[in-house]
Amino acid sequence: MENDYKKYLIPSVVSTLGNMELRAKFIVQGFMAGLHKSPYHGFSVEFAEHRQYSQGDDIRYLDWKIYGRTERFYVKQFEEETNLKSYIVLDVSKSMDYASPDLKENKRGKKKPVQNSGKAISKIEYSKYLAASLAYLMQMQRDAVSLVTYDTQIRKYFPPHSTKSHLKLILSELHSLKLTGKTASEESLNAVAEIIKKRGLVIVISDLLDNQDSVLNALKHFRYNKNEVILFQILTPFEINFIENKSAILEDMETGATLYAQSDLMGEAYRTAMKRFIEKYKTECRKNNIDCIQLTTETPFDEALLKYLDKREKLK
Repeated sequence: MENDYKKYLIPSVVSTLGNMELRAKFIVQGFMAGLHKSPYHGFSVEFAEHRQYSQGDDIRYLDWKIYGRTERFYVKQFEEETNLKSYIVLDVSKSMDYASPDLKENKRGKKKPVQNSGKAISKIEYSKYLAASLAYLMQMQRDAVSLVTYDTQIRKYFPPHSTKSHLKLILSELHSLKLTGKTASEESLNAVAEIIKKRGLVIVISDLLDNQDSVLNALKHFRYNKNEVILFQILTPFEINFIENKSAILEDMETGATLYAQSDLMGEAYRTAMKRFIEKYKTECRKNNIDCIQLTTETPFDEALLKYLDKREKLK
């Protein structure tokens, strides 16, 4: 069917696929199919060895076969032209292990949590699939990609390379990674900023459930070093909306501490506080020329990939 590609952009469908490489492949292929059917078809994502013609380019390198397919001029691109270095920085603290509970309506029409049926995916699952598809897309364009995982410190660091063997290492790490303990974003992100010696694109993937001022200061460190930054905040729908119910037991994913709460009394206050929390990140990032994109674990992956691709086009 014409819209079959869309299902491979839906997180719950991607989670049923075999391994990380297969998931990344299907996300990117679905994304590329969607580009051809959208206003964004001008992006040259499909041409790993080509770029759009610019005035002054040698016309001897025009690819007429591609022109015949797209009615756009592309020139053959040589390896030295594809030297963008991108750093995918992934939060692997325990708070990322949370998944929204499944919900059902009671007789009064209110929704209440029930045991998770396996349909909802966790923040870390969503983030791994997003990181894998970004890495796959970067490698297709022969950009150098790095993966950094962190909690209270940097846990793994893969320096940027553009080879297929390097991509396999990254995908293997994403497939097998284990979540650890608490979060110390400021220390970890500052350490990543010190590693990056040449200006590049930094993509941070996290729920950002940490001290906001500390996180923002660390993000400014990347900008101080002239890096471009995309911040993907990953939350579950339940974390944003907090379903009303008679009572709830809240558990800290990182410490195990629990709190009993009357959720129908605190629901409105919670949603107000969460909205303020999200808006502060957006406002402060805007002031510092950082792209801040808030996604839920139900957001199709093309929304995030388009943000990356738009940034990459601007950097060219």
